[in-house]
Amino acid sequence: VQFVESGGGLVQPGGSLRLSCAASGRTFSRYTMGWCRQAPVKEREFVATISRNSGITDYADSVKGRFTISRDNAKNTVYLQMNSLKPEDTAIYYCAADQGIRGIATTVPNYDYWGQGTQVTVSS
Repeated sequence: VQFVESGGGLVQPGGSLRLSCAASGRTFSRYTMGWCRQAPVKEREFVATISRNSGITDYADSVKGRFTISRDNAKNTVYLQMNSLKPEDTAIYYCAADQGIRGIATTVPNYDYWGQGTQVTVSS
């Protein structure tokens, strides 16, 4: 399976962006999906996760109340709506898939497949 992210860019503090991640293949609905990010000179960190049927979601404390993850299994796509963006949200954002039996995946090592990443820069 392969993933292609889009929707990144430059936005002012307080602004919004919507990231998309399109998956190839016919097994997308079998994966728990998530978004992680990596800022310069920092380790990759978990951001958000969603279960196979969208029934369960979870978020890093730093983005709760501002970011929303969703998926459309008919379109093989997972989304990350980011509102009230802050400069500290600046990072490369990666979508990722967990092929295990977990309902959700809240740590980076949980994930088996990764997209190539999309840059998000929050700056005035």
